[in-house]
Amino acid sequence: MANPSRYTGVAGFDLGTDNTPAPSIPKPAPEAVTLRGVTVPLASDIGNAFITDLCRNKERLFSDQQVCAKYDVAPDDWTAITQSKAVRLAVNAEHERRMLRGTAAQESAAKIFTESPEVMGSILRDQQASPRHRIEASKELRATARFDDEKPGADAERVIITINLGNAPEDKLVFDCGVPNQAKENRDAERDW
Repeated sequence: MANPSRYTGVAGFDLGTDNTPAPSIPKPAPEAVTLRGVTVPLASDIGNAFITDLCRNKERLFSDQQVCAKYDVAPDDWTAITQSKAVRLAVNAEHERRMLRGTAAQESAAKIFTESPEVMGSILRDQQASPRHRIEASKELRATARFDDEKPGADAERVIITINLGNAPEDKLVFDCGVPNQAKENRDAERDW
């Protein structure tokens, strides 16, 4: 008769007393790039910033020269970076995230918007343009130049600090510091004494 304490089920799933360790799956080495002569892992803060800038390059917001100048990438390193499968996968994933969150469109619109004051200025200075168009250009330029002045005081930015000490709602400390104090502008010597 067979030993009742010995498992005789499916081969390879013996739960008996054999204590051999299970085979381990080797972890792949973390991918890295060489920036400013230093090897930087892609999972680091600098690596993430580099991947984001490569996404901006893919979206035509940054040129190759701008990326190379910002990170001091040598031409040989640039070739290796562009051919790296890990970098391509990371850039594609970040590019998709930026598209889905609207970050790519927002940055592209901001880049194009920087041309707006020059265009509005040319319309404003054009003596042949309709007076109505010149007035509208003037209004848009004023709105762009005085962007922060039109914020009402109630909608000013607030500083709120939240510290989570655990998962329960009572384990949360919240400090509402209110609206930051604004520096006094152009103090008048006659009124300040």
